[in-house]
Amino acid sequence: MNQSPAAAGTISTSPYERLAALGITLPASPPPIANFVTHVQEGNMLYLSGQGPREADGFMHVGKVGAEVGVEAAYTHAKLTGINLLAVMQEALGDLSRVKRVVKLLGMVNAVPDFLDHPAVINGCSDLLIDVFGEEVGPHARSAVGFGSLPGNITVEIEAIVALRD
Repeated sequence: MNQSPAAAGTISTSPYERLAALGITLPASPPPIANFVTHVQEGNMLYLSGQGPREADGFMHVGKVGAEVGVEAAYTHAKLTGINLLAVMQEALGDLSRVKRVVKLLGMVNAVPDFLDHPAVINGCSDLLIDVFGEEVGPHARSAVGFGSLPGNITVEIEAIVALRD
């Protein structure tokens, strides 16, 4: 059974050391695709706009989950979306160690009407955030829901709310 670096206890508490142990390098924060900003900080809360499965080179993963895209691929797309959320957090905060708690995710899956496994898809992002922030900071409230379409036919879109250290 594969165990995440965080679960195996083989890495420190730094989000950056955890990212390195996972072999993840954060890309540049993806630019907004319409008339909005990628994040808003209000007090000690950071609200992140929805991100999608965008590769560092700009390529976007598209398709209907449950038709041409399987659960395993969509899980990977949700993980990539989580990496993009982390990139926005990094840009907004300058230091991921400022994250006190991942509070809430809203995970949207571009799914066929009879698709039933939305939670397994969005686990790609949830698992990543727990691996990066650890068991004290990473676990969060979450919704994982299906949509008839998403912008540009992307497979998943995820938004987040995080609490910040004072």
